[in-house]
Amino acid sequence: MSLPSFPNVDPPIQRENAVNQILSSIAMEELGLSHILNAEGEKLQYILGTLPGLSGPAATVEDVLSANESVRNLLKTAVQNQLSLKSKMQEALEASPMQGPAGPAGPTGPAGAVGATGATGAAGPTGADGAAGAAGPAGPTGPTGPTGATGPAGPAGPDLIGADGPTGPTGPTGPTGPVIIDFAYAANTGITSIPVNGLVPLPNDQVKAKDITISPDNTKFTVKAGGVYQIVYDINPDKALTAGARLLVNGTPREASAVGGIPTLSLSRLFNEVLLRLGDNDEISLQIFNNPLGTVLQPAPVGASLRIVRLS
Repeated sequence: MSLPSFPNVDPPIQRENAVNQILSSIAMEELGLSHILNAEGEKLQYILGTLPGLSGPAATVEDVLSANESVRNLLKTAVQNQLSLKSKMQEALEASPMQGPAGPAGPTGPAGAVGATGATGAAGPTGADGAAGAAGPAGPTGPTGPTGATGPAGPAGPDLIGADGPTGPTGPTGPTGPVIIDFAYAANTGITSIPVNGLVPLPNDQVKAKDITISPDNTKFTVKAGGVYQIVYDINPDKALTAGARLLVNGTPREASAVGGIPTLSLSRLFNEVLLRLGDNDEISLQIFNNPLGTVLQPAPVGASLRIVRLS
């Protein structure tokens, strides 16, 4: 009996290509199995008379049971085939396509024996004379001769500097900066306790203006003339706050003027600067809000201050 022979594959298949071909064959088997299962499903539909476009004689109970048994046997076979394909796929995926590292170099072989030196050959004929060599370096420079007489001065050259051009026109006047029309300032330099969501009193260091008045309790400022006002406030409590500060206009908060406290610091500073358009006789006050325990201002140097500047 002769031994089996395998055809020569040229070029040879690499290990990585072989793994990919195994995975491709598994995918093709899965595709073929899906067609078989679909055919079994259509067979049951035909027997039951639910296959669209086809109708046949009414199936008996024996026909349905026989077809059901045929489908069950095929599904058993498909499950066994799935287990085989799963095992084949796992083995292929776990096979490393990488080649191992090159082994260490072998030892160097012994040197061959040195052969005997041959006899010296006869001297060849004398060659022709070579070309002449390059010229040698120049000798030292001789002494400098006496200076000759100065020649007459040449005619003056033309003036290359151009005449001054005319002065350019004066540029336009730049825009005028903001003009302070009215100004008021007040501060609190004493120890003051502010109740929950209370207004900040500013009884000390007051600089009053002609059109800005302060209420008797030093918490409300009233502007007589409407316009654009710059309002800057600064509050220095004696402890960290989770609360914030904001301006009230006629008792209504202006959210653009609100700032929040920083509870991680030992002391807080609430500061903000805003531009507000106010109307005639609008009332401005400064409030610390969302302070469930109340607030105590620092006694020095300034516990709180408020500056109102009318710009237009």
